[in-house]
Amino acid sequence: MTENIGVLGEKTPQRTGVERVVNAPLPTVYGKFQAVGYLDHDRGDEQVALVYGDIGTDRVLTRLHSECLTGDAFGSQHCECGDQLAAALRAVVAEGAGVVVYLRGHEGRGIGLLAKLRAMALQAEGLDTVEANLALGLPVDARDYGVAAGMLRDLGVESVRLMSNNPRKRDALQRHGVQVTEQVPLLIPPCESSITYLRTKRERLDHHLPHLDAVAHWS
Repeated sequence: MTENIGVLGEKTPQRTGVERVVNAPLPTVYGKFQAVGYLDHDRGDEQVALVYGDIGTDRVLTRLHSECLTGDAFGSQHCECGDQLAAALRAVVAEGAGVVVYLRGHEGRGIGLLAKLRAMALQAEGLDTVEANLALGLPVDARDYGVAAGMLRDLGVESVRLMSNNPRKRDALQRHGVQVTEQVPLLIPPCESSITYLRTKRERLDHHLPHLDAVAHWS
């Protein structure tokens, strides 16, 4: 924890890490969740974990969902994010318990909304999602999962069954001290608008997407 010098010359502590701020019931079309709100003092982001049922400590069914305004709110078919979020919420309800950590500041794999839209414009001209980020002078993936691990620890979660097709997300969570006992596939049927993006995620970002093998009629 660092210190600031106050107006009277006194040292005041500057908070670091993640802090639970509020806990509120959140009825949704999927079921009644508990919305646990956090403040990330390191980055300034406001975060939320949607908790369903009595989650316990071990092998908790969990989704770390990166914010995606275009997919989550607007129903974009460029990606599968909105469908993955809905599928994860349904899954934890069907399980009877689980957590969906919604990670703000992760838009466009961490590059921000406007940069993501610029990258999408370049993809419309023929670049793939990796090439587009690099053409903008931006990292391919700038996301950090330390805050997610901190939120899970605050909730008492020690190990998870992680709903993700991304092995890098699993590895990052384990580096931050949360054990991943199982990686649960979250496979969404592709459409013509998303197939190129999904194939790039599989071929260049190591996502496990075996269901794409059955799609041969879109080039």
